[in-house]
Amino acid sequence: ASAAAEKAAEILGRALVGKKSVRLIAATGNAQLKFLNQLRKRKDIDWSRITLFHLDEYIGIGKEHPASFAGYIQEKIVDSFHPGKAYLLNGVASSPEAERKRVSALVAETPVDVAFVGIGENGHLAFNDPPADFETEEPYIIVDLDERCRNQQVGEGWFLGMDDVPKQAFSMSIKQIMKSAHIIAIVPEKRKAEAVSLCLAKDAELTPKHPASILKSHSHVDIYLDKDSASLLV
Repeated sequence: ASAAAEKAAEILGRALVGKKSVRLIAATGNAQLKFLNQLRKRKDIDWSRITLFHLDEYIGIGKEHPASFAGYIQEKIVDSFHPGKAYLLNGVASSPEAERKRVSALVAETPVDVAFVGIGENGHLAFNDPPADFETEEPYIIVDLDERCRNQQVGEGWFLGMDDVPKQAFSMSIKQIMKSAHIIAIVPEKRKAEAVSLCLAKDAELTPKHPASILKSHSHVDIYLDKDSASLLV
């Protein structure tokens, strides 16, 4: 978390030197908490010049729900870091398709400078569960969440049981994530070891069956693992 925060501060600082404003995508979830806590200690980043987007959100729950990613972003980043602008996905929008188009238009206006991402237990990137769509040009898409992904949310304590986990979500698409000039992936914990190995090992195939394997094709990606998440790499 500390090393990732140092790299994030370096990249954001460098981008802010060359641009009036910087566009950032942020991930959510337990894996990001220590990283965000370390990044919060940095006082050398002008967050007022940063425009924030997030990767995904459940369809059917509002920002006040404990599992809402928009709520997480509001509490952990917007209220703590105070970015100049923050565009949050509305999980209870009256028209999910209209909401998808709204945020798609916003993120597509100007290239994204930095993306903070994680990797799911099933290898997902954002909510792009396997087999992920590597081809769509849409910036945000509506996806069906697979059982393993939904079970992870229960295991992390965000929901009481599977029946409480929404079956659909908004997700930034694979191609949109990959358009980010720089990607920082923070992937701790033993429960991620299998996904890390399948997606990132030297001989791992780049395939929609293992969505985060696409990161191997990006020219500027930094991946931060701990001993547990890296334990199956050879």
